[in-house]
Amino acid sequence: MPASPLSLRIADEIKELIRSGRIPVGEHLSTQRLADQFGVSRSPVREAMMVLADQRVLEQHLNRGFFARAVAERRTKKPRSDVAELAGGPPEYEALADDWLTDRIPSEVTEQFLRKRYDLTKAELTDVLLRAVREGWAERKPGYGWRFLPVAKTAEAFEHIYRFRMQIEPSAMLEPTFRIDRQVLAEQRRIQESMLASDIATLPAERLLHNGSLFHEEIIKLSGNMFFHRALVQVNRMRRLLEYRSKVDRRRLHVQCTEHLQILSLLESGKVADASDLMRRHLSGALARKSPVVLKRGEEMRGGTRK
Repeated sequence: MPASPLSLRIADEIKELIRSGRIPVGEHLSTQRLADQFGVSRSPVREAMMVLADQRVLEQHLNRGFFARAVAERRTKKPRSDVAELAGGPPEYEALADDWLTDRIPSEVTEQFLRKRYDLTKAELTDVLLRAVREGWAERKPGYGWRFLPVAKTAEAFEHIYRFRMQIEPSAMLEPTFRIDRQVLAEQRRIQESMLASDIATLPAERLLHNGSLFHEEIIKLSGNMFFHRALVQVNRMRRLLEYRSKVDRRRLHVQCTEHLQILSLLESGKVADASDLMRRHLSGALARKSPVVLKRGEEMRGGTRK
């Protein structure tokens, strides 16, 4: 039986934790700790571990559990652009995403159409479509075929995502169940300071986007309300295609990291209301900075002047 979309998503997250060094090579993976971290039961975590064992990302020891192995970096014939890195998948996935973004395929398709277009086996196409489902821009039609969703395709969708975030993220920080976890804050401070020191210039674009999303997801998780957290995780997946279109502006990330550190400082000082206010202004500023870039990039791609 193939792994569920949830298990595949968790497998991707675990693999990224190993690649980034947050789970050291050789470390024993605790099913319960990972289940708590991802806000799920242990069953999908165990399933994800079995997937990673098959991929030789994890090593399973009888009666001892799973241990992290080194994750090989992708090898390409030439350096990948930020756009390709942000697609973050195999060439077939990137081709499908690119075709959908530039209106080269219809919104409703059959598997036969996709297999023929991309020269894929049934199993390969299933993997590609399940990734698109995890990223929030594809769904299986009732009965037959697939539908691609415009949730992550337009500048209007981009603005709606940020306006939604401007509502839920500052509000979550004001929930009566919000609790400051200094270990979480310390880890996020380490990541943001490392990015400012050198990582912005050296890390792959996909990893930079992941770090930004992780900061916001870890902060909203402190609200103690799983619905806030799950909603943000979902919209962050949806906006990957919009970020894929707009390309990473590494200079802008200096502003983003600086503001993240300011929010952390306020939380560390117990000034939660001030941190909430700064979070709202941070997201509003991000929307103002990013919207023109997304719109311009969309016009270039649709007009056949992609750079």
